[in-house]
Amino acid sequence: MEATLSPPRLETERLILAGHTLDDFEPLAGMWSDPLVVRHIFGNVVSTSRESWMRMLSYHGLWPLLGHGYWAVREKSSGRYVGDLGFADFHRVMEPSIKGIPEAGWALAAWAHGKGFATEALAAATAWLDEQPRFDRSVCLISPDNAASIRVAEKAGYCDPKPIHLNDKQTLLLSRARQTGEK
Repeated sequence: MEATLSPPRLETERLILAGHTLDDFEPLAGMWSDPLVVRHIFGNVVSTSRESWMRMLSYHGLWPLLGHGYWAVREKSSGRYVGDLGFADFHRVMEPSIKGIPEAGWALAAWAHGKGFATEALAAATAWLDEQPRFDRSVCLISPDNAASIRVAEKAGYCDPKPIHLNDKQTLLLSRARQTGEK
């Protein structure tokens, strides 16, 4: 694993994915305190300002420990904070175990929903992950009620949803094989 202190900067047509900064804290905390954002995450419980601060700190800690992590997603034209997206290993206690497998996750501010930003950002992030030869696959966990995120995941190549129980809730585990560009 190649250690990195910060995420690489990725650009798409409309977005920039880069490391979180102190300036991102207020919009990040606002996003995670919005019931529309968390309705399919954490059992529909909003985050406190402190929980959001700890989340942002953990985003920074993922990169030097794992060589992958989360990006702050910003709109290229305005610099406006769109949300968080990336890969982690949260050491979830679940069957089947996904320990050591990058788990994709994303959350976007309510104003950014329905604009294709999640699909665009996840395409860039998975393309980056595909270039990391140490990973054969990645996974994501999505509430079965979250049709929008299921569509985003499927567009990025996540498939074969398996129903599992996580934190006493029904969840779907989707998997994506590393794409090498070879046919």
